[in-house]
Amino acid sequence: MGEKLPRVPGGARLHSDGLSRPVQTLRVKMVLLGSSGVGKSSLALRFDKDEFRSTTPTVGCAYLTRVVHLSDVTLRFEIWDTAGQEKYHSITPLYYRGAHAALVVYDVSQRETFVRAQVWLKELEKQYIPGSTVIWLVGNKVDRAQDRQVSVQEGQSLANDRGLLFTETSALLGDQVCELLLAVAHRVHECIGAQQGGLSEWQETAHVDLHRRDTFNPFVSCCKVGP
Repeated sequence: MGEKLPRVPGGARLHSDGLSRPVQTLRVKMVLLGSSGVGKSSLALRFDKDEFRSTTPTVGCAYLTRVVHLSDVTLRFEIWDTAGQEKYHSITPLYYRGAHAALVVYDVSQRETFVRAQVWLKELEKQYIPGSTVIWLVGNKVDRAQDRQVSVQEGQSLANDRGLLFTETSALLGDQVCELLLAVAHRVHECIGAQQGGLSEWQETAHVDLHRRDTFNPFVSCCKVGP
């Protein structure tokens, strides 16, 4: 389904290992775009806690963090889950400007969301400088195979035409979700991390309010990958 994602690419892992954690931690801004109901919030929850639960439509934008350890660096993903409703469309660019990675998500069982994904891609093209953002087309809800309206070939063809990466996932079942995040991490580090002015270093702040609802422990496991 889309690009074949390796199970454990390059020794990367999503779980915490304080004893072997690389010294340098780089900040990565990643935004999730797409129509309402395609599963963006469910994907974000899989990234964060490897859980699935019914979610209500996002209002404005939701924010969480996820840490990915690569072989020689740690990437701290700052994930912006944007609202898909039309009434929020005008403010969404405020969230994805300056993003290092963008996941454009559609529902494989709803063709209109695939059409809408192409609108999001056009909007992104107005905002980003080629080479400064890793853009991934994601066909979600492959667990609804009996209701599929968008074929794998259509998704791959759109990605090829736009020079994008492509993967199909199931947030419900967890299929290819953690693998997707690891693959994005590798691509961002390879394509942007080495550039001048690419990824900035993240420094842990001394005081964190653990009672805030939008505060997440970046070392809580998304899913255990690797030893």
